[in-house]
Amino acid sequence: MRALIAEDEFVGRKLLSTFMAPLFEIDIVVNGKEAVDAFIMAYEEDNPYAVIFMDIMMPELDGISALEAIRKYEKSNNVDNNVKVIMTTALDDAKTVIRSFHDAGASAYIVKPVIREKLYEELEKIGLLQK
Repeated sequence: MRALIAEDEFVGRKLLSTFMAPLFEIDIVVNGKEAVDAFIMAYEEDNPYAVIFMDIMMPELDGISALEAIRKYEKSNNVDNNVKVIMTTALDDAKTVIRSFHDAGASAYIVKPVIREKLYEELEKIGLLQK
């Protein structure tokens, strides 16, 4: 399975890739625009991502806007199995959580710093990891 990490900070990218490397083939991008481009390229190559770890606050295009663009692409291309997206952020406010799930269609939401056990728990909840 493939995973995409969209994270603008080096430490965040390193931490997530270390946690996910045993489970997924990892690609990394540093902003929301690159995340959308990588998602489309993977889909068009018929090698889509199983999950995207999407930081909310990123340059060029924030994570929520990037997720909205991905969901729009999926809808316009009649994608049967939408990619799972785990939002990662330092923001722990209700407005951002609601916007991530309700408006953008996130699968899960993790507040930084990301802890391996919490990450694996969320992967299990969305059906990408078994106990």
